[in-house]
Amino acid sequence: MKVKVQTLDGKAGADIDLNDDVFGVDARADILHRVVAWQLEKRRGPARAARERSDVSRTGKKFGRQKGGGTARHGDRKAPIFIGGGKAHGPRARTFGHSLNKKIRTLGLKMALSDKAKGGKLVVLDTLELKDAKTKALAGKLGKMELGNRALFIDGDAVHASFAMASANLIGVDALPAIGANVYDIIRADTLVLTRAAVEKLEARCNG
Repeated sequence: MKVKVQTLDGKAGADIDLNDDVFGVDARADILHRVVAWQLEKRRGPARAARERSDVSRTGKKFGRQKGGGTARHGDRKAPIFIGGGKAHGPRARTFGHSLNKKIRTLGLKMALSDKAKGGKLVVLDTLELKDAKTKALAGKLGKMELGNRALFIDGDAVHASFAMASANLIGVDALPAIGANVYDIIRADTLVLTRAAVEKLEARCNG
C-alpha cells in the first residue's frame, strides 16, 4: 500500500510503501474488542480489602453481663458497632486484570492500523519537528489538514520536543511515541497521523 508523505505545512512529498502485513489486515470486531477490554481492565488498580469482623485482632472474651446491663448482649469487641471493630460488608480484595496472548495483542494492533489505512483516516508525515513551538501556529496548520475532532500523532522513539510543547494545550490532539501505540487510542481517534520513523517502528514491532 502506497501513501503520500506530507509535511505539517500541507505539502506533499514522495510516496511511502506500507507493509500489507501490518496495514492491510482485515479487521475483526471480536479481536479488537478483546484487546480493548484487556487494555481498559489493566488500567484499573486492585481493590484493597477492608478488615472485617473475623480479621480484627481483638479479645474474644465476653466483656459484659448477659443481663442487667441495659444494652445488647455482645460477646466480643470485634463487632462493627465498636471503635476498632471490623467493618461490616467491606470491600474484598480483587484484581481486575486478565492475561491476553501476545499474538492476539499484536494482531489487534495490526487490525487497528489497517482499519485507519483502509478507511482513509491515515496520514503519514515526514516529521513532527517545528521551527517555532507555538500552539497558535500549530493549531493553524492542523486546521488545514482536516483531522476531525480527535487526532492521534505517533512519532518514533520519542515525540519531537517542539511538537509536544506546542500541542500540549490543544484539545483533541494526542501525541505518543511508537512504543506507546495502542489499540484503544488508535480506534477512538478520528485520524491517525504517523511519521516515517513511526511507520518503521510499528512495522518492526508488529513483525518482530
